[in-house]
Amino acid sequence: MQGRLSRRGVVAGGVAAGLVAAPFVRGAYAAGTITIGLWDHWVPGANDVQSAIIKEWADKEKVEVKVDYITSQGNKLLLTLQAEAQAHSGHDIMEFTNWESAQMNAALEPVDDVVKRVVATNGPIDPAVEYLGKFEGHWLGVPMTRGTLLLGCCSRFDMMKQYGGVDVQELYPAGKPANDASWTWDAFLAAAEKCQKAGYGFGLPLGSTTDTNQWVGALFLAYGAELMDAKGNVTVKSDKVKQVLEYGKRLVAFCPGDATAWDDASNNKWLISGKGALIFNPPSAWAVAKRDAPQVAEKCWTHGFPIGPAGRYNPILPRFYGTWKSSKNKPAAKNLLEFLTLRQNAEKQVAASQGYDIPPYPKFNDFKTWDEEGPPKGSISHYPIRGGDQKAGVVCSPAPPLIAAQIWAQSIQAQMLVRYAKGEAMEKTLDWAARELEGFKRT
Repeated sequence: MQGRLSRRGVVAGGVAAGLVAAPFVRGAYAAGTITIGLWDHWVPGANDVQSAIIKEWADKEKVEVKVDYITSQGNKLLLTLQAEAQAHSGHDIMEFTNWESAQMNAALEPVDDVVKRVVATNGPIDPAVEYLGKFEGHWLGVPMTRGTLLLGCCSRFDMMKQYGGVDVQELYPAGKPANDASWTWDAFLAAAEKCQKAGYGFGLPLGSTTDTNQWVGALFLAYGAELMDAKGNVTVKSDKVKQVLEYGKRLVAFCPGDATAWDDASNNKWLISGKGALIFNPPSAWAVAKRDAPQVAEKCWTHGFPIGPAGRYNPILPRFYGTWKSSKNKPAAKNLLEFLTLRQNAEKQVAASQGYDIPPYPKFNDFKTWDEEGPPKGSISHYPIRGGDQKAGVVCSPAPPLIAAQIWAQSIQAQMLVRYAKGEAMEKTLDWAARELEGFKRT
């Protein structure tokens, strides 16, 4: 596939370097061929299980399938998406997240027919996922379990109890409903200060990264602080946004000194090194710790976000698979998309990811993996949303999708927090954000 993409003129700027081992999953192609480009999963072994699921379908349907796993590091996956959309050539199926399908809507085949059948089989889709998966009333990608994540708090329960004064295992008992009424953003701030003073701070990134956008965006949601409404009106100069900035200024004081330079691996390393009491992350950091630092992993507990004045929001990053209008085998591509959403395949994906993957179909939140994985057993029991007052949230919402994508790409919310925390006047920070938002409306 690397050679084929180059000959087509699809991949430029080093994107091909992001492609990893790309297995053929069938050698005979009585019903044609398709190619699929997927995110290279963080959790070791998850790609192998996905390839096996695809091979099962390919053997049954007698279709030759070529799978490419493309790293998201260095934006390789995004660059591949953009190149193929412009070239009208490349893979038959590609993977999208956030607003990427909306941004490339002109090149994508609507999949309303597939989603209708999937919902009839799997039940309703989480509203936050639907918000991101639809554009102008049409589904441009099918919501998938593999790679979909919630951020979650990953705490060292021993440090949080000893230094922060918070018993996260009591707040989120394994296999039982949450008891987290006291887990507020104010309680979070108090624990952050105590742990930082003890030398085991919270590893909260503040750079222009996915992890930063997610946790800061969740803070804005918890305060009901919108930068822009659904109609595109700039609403940044509100009391709620000012409250977030005041809170954020206090919290930033307890973040690592170099947090503005952190990338998405930094907080993982912070936890695994034994320096940190809490990070916001799906269970991938814990999964790596099981291998590289088991003494850390056995003290980790993944649980819900704090609650704010407007609610308790855990930011979701869903994955969608879509097919280009230029695909040469759309019937086979849509058939594969539907197969990948089946409950038995979703359960295999969740198990292979050690609980990292979150189904976009709430009825699937009864899988046993989250209660059985360890050490310690029950560590990720509260990673999925299973009742209570926690909701999956879409950061940068409710701004129109194409503008929300720019708010995300420029990390506007995080920049506001950092600017104000570093001493910039409130009105100057708000004026800057308002100008940025007005500029997004014109582009």
